[in-house]
Amino acid sequence: MKICVVGLGYIGLPTAAMLASRGHEVVGYDVNQRVVDAVNAGQAHFHEPDLQMLLTAAVTTGQLRAATAPETADYYIIAVPTPVRPGGAPDMSYVEKASAAIAPTLKAGSVVILESTSPVGSTEMVADVLREARPDLTFPRYKDDMVEAEVAVCHCPERILPGQMVRELVQNDRIIGGLTDSCAQKALDLYQEFVTGECYVTDSRAAELVKLSENAFRDVNIAFANELSMICDKLEVDVWAVRELANKHPRVAILEPGAGVGGHCIAVDPWFIVNSAPDEARLIRMARTVNDDKPHRIIERVTRLADRFKNAVVACYGITYKPDVDDLRESPALEIVEALAAVDGLNVLVCEPTVKELPPSLAGRGNVRLVDPGQAQRESDIVLFLVGHRQFKRLDPNAFLNKVVVDAIGLISRPNGRAH
Repeated sequence: MKICVVGLGYIGLPTAAMLASRGHEVVGYDVNQRVVDAVNAGQAHFHEPDLQMLLTAAVTTGQLRAATAPETADYYIIAVPTPVRPGGAPDMSYVEKASAAIAPTLKAGSVVILESTSPVGSTEMVADVLREARPDLTFPRYKDDMVEAEVAVCHCPERILPGQMVRELVQNDRIIGGLTDSCAQKALDLYQEFVTGECYVTDSRAAELVKLSENAFRDVNIAFANELSMICDKLEVDVWAVRELANKHPRVAILEPGAGVGGHCIAVDPWFIVNSAPDEARLIRMARTVNDDKPHRIIERVTRLADRFKNAVVACYGITYKPDVDDLRESPALEIVEALAAVDGLNVLVCEPTVKELPPSLAGRGNVRLVDPGQAQRESDIVLFLVGHRQFKRLDPNAFLNKVVVDAIGLISRPNGRAH
């Protein structure tokens, strides 16, 4: 089959390479010429374990190529960003533009699959865009199986974790949500070719809400842990000891608190639920508020501690949104470091093993330097642990005994509860 993957980012590129490895002819469509050139040269434009090997093979064999225009295909997979606007409203412009772009290339028998995490009703919106652009073709309507549409439209949300994308593309269960049962079955035929996990068929609205619910569940539970850490700070109690001992209960599993919540999913997707049902999504909204507030609490704490020193030097360990990836999207750690860099009289040392240079928001600042872990330890007055990269887990806690330490992730501040 010929497959057109729309968007060659963190989801689209691994998906395109995976499908090409299964022998399909895959064309990756992206509006970014730099990305297209990199893919056609067999080079991944971001780091992901095993992706480079998969991509090299796909391009070398000619099964995968990239272009700045879509082509007629049997299957179209839309994997473009779905960010939120200020205030939490979803920005669906990328999905709308992607749908409009592929519309002229559709043929009878094509299957359009939206993988982008989207608000409930987005798959219907995609069908509406296509229907308006191509009145010569018939398109499905939600749960209307009375008419066999010429073009199938579905939602199959991505479920892969950065750092494990290639493996999880194959192993994770998938949710196949069709506008109609017939649409879902056509998408199922594709995913069953490479997914070793279970494929569950449902309708498009359920599939959309399943993905949003998964990330909102995580967000709510992280918010509990983060709120508990703030309560412990207020009461001068060791949150790591409290968490460790509370989790001895057989039905309690408190997550680890951290610097906040980042990335392209958990920090964004719950807002889609809140925006769709604002009066009902009270807990989900509050969880977002708690997690968004956590970086500000850390910033306030560090700036108070910095008042003890003249021209304090703060060493910040980690700026990515999660451990062992180079992804800075929605990173609370980066937000914290940017805020500290803007404080007069504060010098900031950034220790981030996954990047070779400071991001634009920090580059060029005279009070910010990118350093290695040892230099950060030696030259700092205050040490701020923000991301638990594996390199940092090998650090000797005793090396920081003469430092003022703010450990937002429990890297060296672990439980002191003991069994007797």
